[in-house]
Amino acid sequence: QVQLVESGGGLVQAGGSLRLSCAASGRTLSSAAWFRQAPGKERELLAIISWNGGSTSYADFVKGRFTISRDNAKNTVYLEMNRLEPEDTAVYYCAAARRWTYYTDNRNEYVYWGQGTQVTVSS
Repeated sequence: QVQLVESGGGLVQAGGSLRLSCAASGRTLSSAAWFRQAPGKERELLAIISWNGGSTSYADFVKGRFTISRDNAKNTVYLEMNRLEPEDTAVYYCAAARRWTYYTDNRNEYVYWGQGTQVTVSS
């Protein structure tokens, strides 16, 4: 079992930045991901990072603005978000893969979730 706790959300003006953190406990994180869900919309996959950070991937709509990273010594994954837009308003979740894996882009493998952190971007 993996327990995930997100933090770092808040209210920011358009064009601003936030850094989200996801602290894991229970076992070492392997492949990890960030998702978000806005009211009335489906959950979107934003970014994935491999176990050692050597491989990352991003949804097209966040490329160049968001950066996923990790610190394995702290068992923590981060999401740096820049040039935020009102459309980025959502609850942001980190997720961990079902079993130890170097990297997976199969969203069905992400079965451990945090409670989410709210990000609100004002215009």
